Amino acid sequence: MEKPKIKICGITRKEDAILAEKLGAWAIGFIFVKNTPRYILPEKAAEIIKELSGNTLTVGVFMDAPAEEVLNIAEQTGITKIQFHSKESPEFCEILAKSTGKDLIKAISIKNGNDIEKIDSYKGKVSFILLDSWSENESGGTGKVFDWEIAKEAKNKEIPIILAGGINAGNIKQAYEKVKPYAFDISSGVEAGIKGIKDPNKLKTLFSIINPE
Repeated sequence: MEKPKIKICGITRKEDAILAEKLGAWAIGFIFVKNTPRYILPEKAAEIIKELSGNTLTVGVFMDAPAEEVLNIAEQTGITKIQFHSKESPEFCEILAKSTGKDLIKAISIKNGNDIEKIDSYKGKVSFILLDSWSENESGGTGKVFDWEIAKEAKNKEIPIILAGGINAGNIKQAYEKVKPYAFDISSGVEAGIKGIKDPNKLKTLFSIINPE
């Protein structure tokens, strides 16, 4: 199995971020969406980021946040990438990418195969597309898998695809062999039964599968 890139998202604790980086995470994600279970205060995220080596990318996740809020948090925390996880328009994404000078990830919720047609309008305006499972009640971190055939088809859009939605140690090898995405986004799949709290053993097991000795 080739070594896929891994983004560990929904980090709320310093020890989880440090372990994820030590194990070889490509990126670490922080949720700046208030009233969600994995929300982290920007000042706490900034403290955690200062403890990292600087070699791991750090991603701030936002949902329908005003541009000023995104800019302020990006400056305050020092995140290296921005992820939008709601109905942000291609134009809004392009403006924020230019004004922050950071790569932008746009998440698209997948309910059926037609949803990947949304990718076309974001090409040239964002650097990555993240595909996640659609849910009526949650906007991410559902732990639910969607049809990977759709993700495989999305690769034809010729933009780096990040695959999310129920990825864990039990299925990451199968997911990589089937889809071969640019990267995986994992949150609930390495949690300790509490949203935002990562299980060190689950993290170690996951990375041992993608980074065999």
